[in-house]
Amino acid sequence: MSDETPTPAAPLSGNQKRKMRSASRLYAVQALYQLELGGQSVDRVIVEFEDHRFGASYEEGEFQEGDVELFRKTLRDAVNWQAKIDQMTDRALVAKWPLGRIDTTLRALFRAAGAELVEGEAPPKVVIVEYVDVAKAFFPEGKESKFVNAVLDHMAREAKPEAF
Repeated sequence: MSDETPTPAAPLSGNQKRKMRSASRLYAVQALYQLELGGQSVDRVIVEFEDHRFGASYEEGEFQEGDVELFRKTLRDAVNWQAKIDQMTDRALVAKWPLGRIDTTLRALFRAAGAELVEGEAPPKVVIVEYVDVAKAFFPEGKESKFVNAVLDHMAREAKPEAF
């Protein structure tokens, strides 16, 4: 019998937790994109992402470990509240650009962010900043991030007017 007891994992720093939440938001957008295009169930996509994305390695490095609970909640809320979120997004868009004309990646991003605005605990300003950063990851040119910021600001004011 060994005298060694397992060493408990060190608590995560605030910066590590923030990075995990940011990664989960990026993964949520990717998963919602996959859901829209692939026709899989939300539970199947959650399992796939948890098994193959969260902390998995790839040739150039590693995927960031994510906050699994935030990822699951965001995905499920985006699916469960999709009609409400899509209506909020439509109201935030100009009349000539209804949600159906928006890029699939942006639609997924608006649904993930909308889920957090409708059902999440993070302050709206945090949600906006985080998803603008996600937009920059997908669209490094920058013009989409300004568009995302404007749409999410409108959605946040509708979802949580008391925060403004």
